[in-house]
Amino acid sequence: KMPVSLPAADRRQRSSAAFSLCFLSLVFSITAVSSSYWCEGMRKVAKPFCTGQSQGDHCILISNPEANSSNAVQYIWETGDDKFIDRKFHAGIWYSCEEMINAEGEKCRSFISLTPATDRGVLWLSIVAELLYIILLLLGAILMSAELCYCSTVIDGLKINAFSAVVTVLAGLLGMVAHMMYTTVFQMTVNLGPEDWRPHTWDYGWSYCLAWASFACCMAAAVTTINKYTKTILEFKHRRKMLERSLKIKYKFPDH
Repeated sequence: KMPVSLPAADRRQRSSAAFSLCFLSLVFSITAVSSSYWCEGMRKVAKPFCTGQSQGDHCILISNPEANSSNAVQYIWETGDDKFIDRKFHAGIWYSCEEMINAEGEKCRSFISLTPATDRGVLWLSIVAELLYIILLLLGAILMSAELCYCSTVIDGLKINAFSAVVTVLAGLLGMVAHMMYTTVFQMTVNLGPEDWRPHTWDYGWSYCLAWASFACCMAAAVTTINKYTKTILEFKHRRKMLERSLKIKYKFPDH
């Protein structure tokens, strides 16, 4: 058999680049899905009445300290900023957490329970798509590592190369759909979610950026893999033509 392939160094370099991008995408996606910083912001929480030794900016002093009954104190709530306190919150696919008012630490709730019932199905689809995205990325990384380490012939490498390209492209599409569905669900939850959770101001957090960085790395790995496959096929065709031409010249075969 005549060796018709890309130079070994160039072929190995492209395989290493594709594997590195796919593995980086896998790490980014797992980190993003397991964290709760897809969205961050502030909530305005009404200050509680000061009790015991607690006082200051985090609670409201009662004008009549000798009153033992809540009926003895008449308080008119106003909408001024001095009656409210800002509390940081962050939310992800699995749960949402916010700062405690009277204690240190955070109080966390399941984000699925906060989502409106009409959008809960879309959230579950987003979760399933994210998990499938991670599984396909893992499969793509395994195929690329197998091609990089164990393939001895170009033909075997091409077969694995084609399959890994399809897997990574499919993973990228699933990841994009999953991220967009979660964005839609979160915006609907902000508008229609529970009153005691709705944020005053919010923006996307580092986990959300990491999820889209994972998608970008995944698509870059797919493009690198497809580019390598295409270049190898073109090299095959070119060397085949050169071989046929040299045989015609050597044996003086007539043209048909």
